[in-house]
Amino acid sequence: MKKTKKILIVDDDIDVITIVETILKNEGYQIIAATSKEEAIELAKTERPNLAICDVMMSTHYEGFELAKEFATNEEFVNMPVIMQTSINVFSSKDDDSMRFARYYRSEMNNHDLDVLLVENTILGDAGIDYKDENGELIWVPVKAFIKKPVEAQKLIENIEKFL
Repeated sequence: MKKTKKILIVDDDIDVITIVETILKNEGYQIIAATSKEEAIELAKTERPNLAICDVMMSTHYEGFELAKEFATNEEFVNMPVIMQTSINVFSSKDDDSMRFARYYRSEMNNHDLDVLLVENTILGDAGIDYKDENGELIWVPVKAFIKKPVEAQKLIENIEKFL
């Protein structure tokens, strides 16, 4: 079965790109890859991928978050689902508002010092990144899902098929 969907993989680790690319090409997806935020934005503009898989932390602490924010807020990309790859722990929530959960966790649970919270709603299936930018301001970036590194092929494929 030939899939014609195009997927953008963004990671600063070429080995991760190669592994994910191999998994997805075996499923029939077209793959484009980038190793930086700037390259990813340019490829997304020219290639129009159907979905993006982005690393949470790349060459800078904020690069993956900034890329996800660009994809979530730029009108050119708002309909492109974004899945984040990470080795950071993801908090599970049953709260119907993942951002509210993240902010509650920071304020009420005395976790003000956390720079990053990754939250996934186990019931509704939404997810997001709550991070402090360089000025200490909280930024919420919605994403579709998180995939743990090292990537499990079946979970990756299931998530992609869910959002495509």
